[in-house]
Amino acid sequence: MFTGIIEGLGTITAIRPSGEGRRLAIAADFKLTGTKIGDSIAINGACLTAVSLSGARFEVDVSPETIERTTLKEAKTGQRVNIERALSLSSRLDGHLVSGHIDGTGEIHAINKKSNAILIGFSVP
Repeated sequence: MFTGIIEGLGTITAIRPSGEGRRLAIAADFKLTGTKIGDSIAINGACLTAVSLSGARFEVDVSPETIERTTLKEAKTGQRVNIERALSLSSRLDGHLVSGHIDGTGEIHAINKKSNAILIGFSVP
């Protein structure tokens, strides 16, 4: 489970085929203290699993279904991504509980600034 609050940013350093999916190598801009192989990490909101970890660098496998249903199908080396590690049972909840499992891709149809907020209108299939 995730809060939906981005923990930090990272950069995709490599993309390579992995079966019918892809493996992304990512360098986080922050220390991944306490993270281990097998942990869930949300990349741009999609729940993925750490399969390799070294310092602030990690790798995740992206399944064909996740590629099809998320913006990760357009991922490029050098691209900046949002990172959020999964909650532990002792974590403070700063946002909301979200699963990070993607059901589809929406389309933005309006972006409006209102005072200190940005209102985004979108449609889903």
